[in-house]
Amino acid sequence: MINVTIAVNDDGKVTDFEMTGHADSAPYGQDLVCAGASAVVFGSMNAILGLTDERPDIDYAHDGGFFKFRVIDLNNNEAQLIIQSMIVSLETIADEYGQFIKLNFK
Repeated sequence: MINVTIAVNDDGKVTDFEMTGHADSAPYGQDLVCAGASAVVFGSMNAILGLTDERPDIDYAHDGGFFKFRVIDLNNNEAQLIIQSMIVSLETIADEYGQFIKLNFK
C-alpha cells in the first residue's frame, strides 16, 4: 500500500509531505495506481521547481517506494497552490483505489 502523510500547519499550509510504499495493485510495470501517484507527485514537484521560486528540501529513493519533501517558504502561494492541486489529485486516486493508497493528514 502507498501511504501518504501530509503535514499542515495552523494556517492550512502544507509544510511536509511523505509518500512511502508500493500500491501492488498489479504486477511490476503494470501498476496504474503506483504510476498515477508517482506521476502526480513528480509532476507537481517539477512544476514547483520550474514555475516558482520555492526550492523544497527533497529526498527520494532511486528505486522507488519513498519520496519526501519539506517546504522552505511557507508563504510561496504559487507553490502552495500546486501542492494543494497535487493533494486533490491524490485524493481522487484514493477515492477510486483506496485499498492501494491512503492519505493521512497531521
